[in-house]
Amino acid sequence: MLDIKFIRENADLIKQAAADKRISCDIDRLIAVDAERRRVQQELDALRTQSREGGEKIGQLRNPKSKAHQDAVAAGKSAADIKADAEALQAELNDIKTKIKPLEEDDRKVVEEFEALMWTVPQPPAPEVPVGKDDTENVELRRVGEVPTFDFELKDHVELGERLGIIDIERGVKLSGTRNYTLKGAGALLYQAVLRLAMDRMIDRGFTPMHVPVLVREEVMYGTGYFPTGRDQAYLCERDEMSLVGTAEVPLTAFHSDEILSEEDLPIKMVAVSPCFRREAGAAGKDTRGLYRIHLFDKVEQVIICRNDEAESLKFHQEIVANAEGILQDLELPYRVVNVCTGDLGQGQVQKFDIETWMPSRNGYGETHSASRFYEFQARRLKLRYKDADRKTRFCHTLNNTVIAAPRILIPILELNQTADGDVRVPKVLQPYMRGMEVITAKGN
Repeated sequence: MLDIKFIRENADLIKQAAADKRISCDIDRLIAVDAERRRVQQELDALRTQSREGGEKIGQLRNPKSKAHQDAVAAGKSAADIKADAEALQAELNDIKTKIKPLEEDDRKVVEEFEALMWTVPQPPAPEVPVGKDDTENVELRRVGEVPTFDFELKDHVELGERLGIIDIERGVKLSGTRNYTLKGAGALLYQAVLRLAMDRMIDRGFTPMHVPVLVREEVMYGTGYFPTGRDQAYLCERDEMSLVGTAEVPLTAFHSDEILSEEDLPIKMVAVSPCFRREAGAAGKDTRGLYRIHLFDKVEQVIICRNDEAESLKFHQEIVANAEGILQDLELPYRVVNVCTGDLGQGQVQKFDIETWMPSRNGYGETHSASRFYEFQARRLKLRYKDADRKTRFCHTLNNTVIAAPRILIPILELNQTADGDVRVPKVLQPYMRGMEVITAKGN
């Protein structure tokens, strides 16, 4: 969420941001509603002040010990005169109250519309973000690692998994419907191994490990920017007004919501592994084969909360990208980093870098990580603040990035480490987490 004063003063900038991000947002209507909101609130405040002061004056006139009553007597007024004055003031007070009630209803309606419009306002992207309509216009920044060549016909991860007895999609669908799966034996071990590796690496980098709820109040989803625009992607527990999260970013970023931190507390660096739930609404017919786009997965997420400083935010943005790259380098997987264009940015993101890992079955790079910075967009929604060195209360900046997500990362691990006979070599860095297993074979499962 942006500051309404900033929106009023930079309406054209916000309109351009909405156009570039392809987000529907009526800034002209918002500004008009804001003006009406301020008018109604000013009128209400004035009437409430009159009502309060009138009530106090009536009380004083009716109290023989009050200065107002004694002043009236000193001015030669009789008890009847004072009573008449009090009754006249009461009549004025009653008239004021009749004006306040409809204004309160007007205020309720205009505030309701104002807040609904404010939820739709996008964060302007950074100047270095390329303008584009969708992910096809993201800009490649660098490639790391060589895409290997094979002298035999490759199997995709589904064929490999079924042959080795480690992936069973059919039974996953039987249990939970489409876009579900089961892993067993070495498949389940491999799934846990990448998560444990990622957690260990992040703890080594000074991030605090966290275990957080994945069923959260709806206001937490609004606060982090996943509602209202992404509501159709979430699994809702509507009876309890709760939602399952699609990423641990949500509870981690909201962990200090409604708090005022000390500048000395910052930066706060947290990491958590959690199950993630996504309905994948609108993805019918897209990436239906295998483990690429599914409803339930586990992800290690890194979140940084820092001072309200753009240079510091950019520094941490580069840090969290480097953290994710380090994991892929440990796994010896070739990847590329792209600067995400405006049309592929979310509402609150200032800039996002995607990391895409080479997947032979896609004959290209597939997204495995997304690193975003938000400036104070999420913090304003969450009332996440700190006191700076001058004791001024400021909104924090927030950032987040995937460290690893499984099972999607299993796609390149399986496909790029397969052998001609259909086995899969276990990356060296994962072998300690796989009970020393060096090769996954059908016989071993």
